[in-house]
Amino acid sequence: QVQLVESGGGLVQPGGSLRLSCAASGIAFSLYRMGWYRQAPGKQRELVATITRDGTTTYADSLKGRFTISRDNAKNTVNLQMNSLKPEDTDVYYCSTNVMVQNYWGQGTQVTVSS
Repeated sequence: QVQLVESGGGLVQPGGSLRLSCAASGIAFSLYRMGWYRQAPGKQRELVATITRDGTTTYADSLKGRFTISRDNAKNTVNLQMNSLKPEDTDVYYCSTNVMVQNYWGQGTQVTVSS
């Protein structure tokens, strides 16, 4: 059973940083591409970043330079370092992977950027 558990969200002031983590279980983690997505109430879930099994990364154009995705295959975790946060980054952030054409999602972690 694939499980993804996010952590690290919280309240941060504009310009601050947060590091999100996602712990995966039930899969051969090192073999799969992992992704971070985010969603605001009433809006569609949008891609933040992905990382392939060999470490190739992609980012939403608007987030390049501020967010960094990384993975630790020894710990079965994927991380999202978020810097220079803005109020518009306030969202629920989800970890995701696709295994055998099935999408899996974590429960999400709330990030709130506010003074």
